[in-house]
Amino acid sequence: MKDVQNISDNRGIAIQNVGVSDVRLPFLIKTKADSLQSVLATISLTVNLPKEYKGTHMSRFIEILSEWSQKPVSYREMELILMDTVNKLDAEHAQMDIYFKYFIEKTAPISGFKSMLDVDCLFSAQLTKGKPLDFILGVDVPFTSLCPCSKEISAYGAHNQRGLMKVKIKNTDGQFIWIEDLVALMEAEGSCPIYPLLKREDEKYVTEHAYENAKFVEDVLRDLVLSLRQQKSIRWFEVQCENYESIHNHSAYAKHVEHLKA
Repeated sequence: MKDVQNISDNRGIAIQNVGVSDVRLPFLIKTKADSLQSVLATISLTVNLPKEYKGTHMSRFIEILSEWSQKPVSYREMELILMDTVNKLDAEHAQMDIYFKYFIEKTAPISGFKSMLDVDCLFSAQLTKGKPLDFILGVDVPFTSLCPCSKEISAYGAHNQRGLMKVKIKNTDGQFIWIEDLVALMEAEGSCPIYPLLKREDEKYVTEHAYENAKFVEDVLRDLVLSLRQQKSIRWFEVQCENYESIHNHSAYAKHVEHLKA
């Protein structure tokens, strides 16, 4: 049969990214506990397309993803997937983004009851032939914040709200940080962590803990920046913090990007 995708194109436009997006497949993510967590991943996988070619081979992207969906995936496997992609698609550059829900066991602070907290994660990688892999780990972590101004001016109580920290990091070559460790680092900088399961004694604890640890969204972001700077394995990071205000119909927001090493 005639291969229309391989016929020449005379418009002279090279495309930086062409491929598939919103592909949903089960993936196996390596955990800190030396086990595997099965996740439902939403994936995009693309390559560059030279100006001479009319189209790419879409079926090959699905073939590659289907083959890898039953293998454990972390930093090293992302590189192998992209190497496989550039070779099978005869490309110079490939990019892959994997979005997934990751579950972390949480222990209630007083009762000790255990429950599972879901966090949104991202593995994003780019590979160009002859160059090292460019890999980003992204994690979104919910937290509780309590307003210092409200605490200061009120005769009793203070308004609090649930917030969301979004962190993206790049590690130095050969180093990495586990999702579990990054989540713990992030949770420590809010007024109080989020727990899916709380008994009455736990609710008392988190309410009082947040009250004694009041923070603006700016405070949360700055403390998180200081904490990330201490991680020797991180060479670049992006931090976003958003408070879903309980007394306003808008959110409070802060963002910071920093390069730590070349």
